[in-house]
Amino acid sequence: MSKQFAISAHQNPLQGMIIMATAMIILPTMDAIAKYMANFENMSPGQVTFYRFFFQLVCTLPLLFTMLGSKALSAKRPWLNLLRGMLHGAASLLFFVAVKYMPLADVFAIYFVEPFMLAALSAIFLGDRVDWRRWLAIAVGFGGAMIVIQPSFEIFGWKALLPVACAFLYAVYLFMNRAIGEADSPLTMQTMAGIGGTVFMAAALWTGSAIGSADFALSLPSSWLGLLLLLILGSISGYAHILVVRAFRLAPLSLLAPFQYFEIISATVLGYAVFGDFPNAAKWLGILIIVGSGLFIIWRERVQSRSLKSAMSAEGSVNSSL
Repeated sequence: MSKQFAISAHQNPLQGMIIMATAMIILPTMDAIAKYMANFENMSPGQVTFYRFFFQLVCTLPLLFTMLGSKALSAKRPWLNLLRGMLHGAASLLFFVAVKYMPLADVFAIYFVEPFMLAALSAIFLGDRVDWRRWLAIAVGFGGAMIVIQPSFEIFGWKALLPVACAFLYAVYLFMNRAIGEADSPLTMQTMAGIGGTVFMAAALWTGSAIGSADFALSLPSSWLGLLLLLILGSISGYAHILVVRAFRLAPLSLLAPFQYFEIISATVLGYAVFGDFPNAAKWLGILIIVGSGLFIIWRERVQSRSLKSAMSAEGSVNSSL
């Protein structure tokens, strides 16, 4: 059996896509909570980001110790995992600052330059094959995201660049999920990321508050609802990203990249339900295009999986006859 077939046999691209789509639908809940905390609980984005990683650590660490005991934090690649957490912390901070000032759909639309960055990283550094059909699906999904909301720098100014910077950092973060490989379990990776993100945000929060930035003001939850929302925020952060890590172990980065467009669907729904931002006809058209591109990728993967299984079966028959 060829090396290519051997690697593919240990993966399950279709299962990876389903897990990725599920995580992408859940994750925008965090951003809605962050926007709510900034606008209704008067908590700075920097403080929300710190609590996001702190409560992620609080939620995942007990489970990690329960499952692994004294070896819970004995990561085989601790520094890479900590760096991964710091990158995630920086990306989350930029995103939460952006959603404080901009509608959720706007931020996500600009942010969706990230799949292009991710596909390029995977093709250049990991050798993932990106055929023209997948590039086309990524392009179509990106076009749909732009239809949902066309960002205006005249309205938002420099803040419109924050999701672009966030997209790059998050693409590197996702790239590291695959580059680290299976040296550590998803739960260990996410707990170490929680430590890295918490340390990074503690430093960023102290620095930002010291220079008097309103986006880094120190505060505690002002209500029980606020505390509950922060706990939910940390839980989603920890466990939804475990799903993301799992997905990247089952399928190539370039294949999963388009499914991040699913986030804008959830963000649009939450934006309307919580903040009253009702999508117009153009936004609904964009959402349909995004869903269509994702369904095309699923269909295309099924076709390729059948072809691969047929090829493996044929090779096995040839080998057995020799």
